[in-house]
Amino acid sequence: MSRIQGIEPVVGTVTSDRKNVIHKETVRVRGVPASLGAIRTKDQTFIISGKVITTAHLTGEEEWLKDVEDPDEVVRALKTTSVRIDIFRFWQRIPEIDAKFSYYKEWRQIAAIPIKDYQHWLTKQISPSARNKVRKTQKFGVAIQETQLSDELVRGIMEIFNQSPVRRGKRFWHYGKDFETVKKEMSLDLQDSIFITAYHESKLIGFIKLYLTDRYAMITLILDKTAHRDKAPMNGMIAKAVEVCAGRRIPYLVYTVWRRSEHGQFQESNGFQKIPVPEYFVPLTLRGKLALKLGLHRGIRGLISEKTMIRLLVLRAKWYAWKYRQKTTT
Repeated sequence: MSRIQGIEPVVGTVTSDRKNVIHKETVRVRGVPASLGAIRTKDQTFIISGKVITTAHLTGEEEWLKDVEDPDEVVRALKTTSVRIDIFRFWQRIPEIDAKFSYYKEWRQIAAIPIKDYQHWLTKQISPSARNKVRKTQKFGVAIQETQLSDELVRGIMEIFNQSPVRRGKRFWHYGKDFETVKKEMSLDLQDSIFITAYHESKLIGFIKLYLTDRYAMITLILDKTAHRDKAPMNGMIAKAVEVCAGRRIPYLVYTVWRRSEHGQFQESNGFQKIPVPEYFVPLTLRGKLALKLGLHRGIRGLISEKTMIRLLVLRAKWYAWKYRQKTTT
């Protein structure tokens, strides 16, 4: 998936609602197509998800690209639909980190590098080990560059996608996709995107898809070939992304949200900072109010402690490793 991970629009079919226009939007949830209700108001489309507790929110892509300018008006519109919507969720984008609204809020940790200039990042913002890896990339002769999307690049991306059906301990959405599917997905948002590639001896060993928004550049995909990690292509590509941002006077490089374990360590080592932004949960029904009071607004995952979640993620990784090992031996 080349867009922001989460819930993303695919196609929509409009049906009529008695009070407001409700339509079915086919979206990808964790890479799998699903048909969800949606409402369009204030020139924005809000997806309605959940079963026991229903929540209206922007799609996974839109919430990174646009602000909810008038949440009071959106709340009024959501309350007038014939479909029950329990909670309205939205958040502020950086650099607006101070809460602007009085609704109930929690803090979403965004991973971002404040960009001053490339040398400042290289000498002041990253760890010594990350700095050494940037130099290692150069020492191995890895060519890091901006590259236009082409059939050759798509084939190289497919090779990276098809290394393993499991990545970071879970099923990898892109594994096994055919050429036309990968080309179509990589072609999304091309007018606002840059591909940063890492080549070694004319072979693609890594790539970043960088989306340029009105406030920051955002990494929507970053992958490498595991057989070439000794050449540190990921670090080299992050360095190039910082250079691109500095050259275009883009104030932040964003790596979506802060991650756990080794992924979070990689972010921190490369100069990403935790930047908290307010995320609002507005109850629209009595059920919504009870959900907030009981901590159910984030679903079952929201009730699991961080320590338990890490254990569950380790078990999931072991399960997928065993599952696909069994497939390869049968």
